[in-house]
This record gives sequence, structure tokens and C-alpha cells, in this order.
Amino acid sequence: MEIAGYLAAVFIGVSLGLIGAGGSILTVPVFVYLLHVHPVLATTYSLFVVGSCSLIGSVRAYAKKLIDFHVVLSFGLPSLLSVFLVRHFLLPAIPDHLFSIGELNIDKAVFLMLLFALLMLAAAISMIRSAVKPPVSPGRKERTGWLLVQGLFVGAITGLLGAGGGFLIIPALVLISRLPMKIAVGSSLTIMAISSFFGFFSTLPHYTIHWMQLLVFTGIAIAGIFAGSALSEKIPGQHLKKGFGWFVLAIGLFILVHELFFP
Repeated sequence: MEIAGYLAAVFIGVSLGLIGAGGSILTVPVFVYLLHVHPVLATTYSLFVVGSCSLIGSVRAYAKKLIDFHVVLSFGLPSLLSVFLVRHFLLPAIPDHLFSIGELNIDKAVFLMLLFALLMLAAAISMIRSAVKPPVSPGRKERTGWLLVQGLFVGAITGLLGAGGGFLIIPALVLISRLPMKIAVGSSLTIMAISSFFGFFSTLPHYTIHWMQLLVFTGIAIAGIFAGSALSEKIPGQHLKKGFGWFVLAIGLFILVHELFFP
């Protein structure tokens, strides 16, 4: 199972390199089901993996001048605030046992995995759907206000579940700020790198990290990004994105069934 987990790291990296987003949504399930990491710790590991992979992508985007730093600040600062609040106050406040339904006990670990499954379903639908053209652009003040709200929301997801939220950030930047897709992706990667690393290092003293496992997994995923980027020049990304969306949908449904009926 451990070998399968590291092979999955290759797949995560390749998918990120091929379609630019979405692959990191698989990080928590891989850590939980293949590498047998506790779900709460898996969200912490995921923050490091997502932050590292996003950093690689953001450096490449910066070199190509594909980052809007006004958007990064407007979206990123409230995101950092909500990441901090969730990791330091909300996550520790969730009790180990929440409630029972018949013989089904919903504890903290199951609750997080169920939330993550719902997040995966939302991500899958976002990847499967055809791109929507942005509406008429609001004014600058309205755009900034919406970015602040979106930043708080996505930061909460990042802090709670360890997912970067690129599938939420990119549509927000395209629809609200009307950024070209490539600049939206570059800005999204920068936001994810900052918020994920902040979430990881700000709560690092609270967890015991198996650094060898985490660094090997991250290194393999980063190598996969470069392999995926090379393949992306030969394979149409849009078809891959929809196919990957169906795969994420299947994994999300598997998690729901597994946690509810085969805990």
C-alpha cells in the first residue's frame, strides 16, 4: 500500500502538470487510505504538498509575468486570516466524537473525510462542466469586496481540509476580476502557495511530522509536475481535465460510501 501511495504521488504531480489544477485534491485521500495517516494529520501533510507544488507553479508563472499581485493581496490576505482561525481554533474545537446514527459513529476523522468527499464532488463537477464566459465586470471596489469574501471562504476550506481550493479560486478570478485564464491560474497558484505554507508552518508545533515520508512524497509529486508539463504540450488539456473530473467524482463517491457504510 505504501508503494501505491508513492505511485499516486506521481499521478498527482502529472495531473497538476497536465491540467494546472485539481491534482492536489487527491492528496488527503492518498495519505489516509494508502499511507494510513490519520485524517487530521493528513490535512496538515496536504498543506505542505499543495504549498510546495503551488510554489513551483507560481515561480514559473512569475517568470512569464502571469501573476496579478493586486488580486493576490486582495484574495490572499483574508485567506491567511481564515486559515489561521480555522487551524488554531475551529479544528481543535471539533470534538473527537460528534454524534451517532444507529450503529454509525461520526467522529472527527469521519466528519473530515465526509466533508472532503463533498469537496471532491464539487471539484469534480467544476472540472467536468464546460467553461462559463464571465459576465459583465463589476466595479473595482465591488471586485475587491467579492475577492475578500472569496478569500475568507477558500482559506477556511484550506485550513480545515488541507486542499488548496484552486478549483474555486480560478473561477472566482475569471468571473469576478475577469482575469485571462493564464493569469488567473498563475495568481491562484501564488495564493495557494502562500496560504498552504502559512497553514502548515503556523500549526507545525502541534503535530509530529514524519518528515522522510512527507518530503519523499512531495519530491515525487514535484517531479510529476515537470513530467506532466512536458506531456501537456502533446495532449489537449481540456479533454484531460474532464476525464480527471470524472475520476475525482468516483473517488469522492468511494469516500462517502466507505466512511458511511464500511468505517
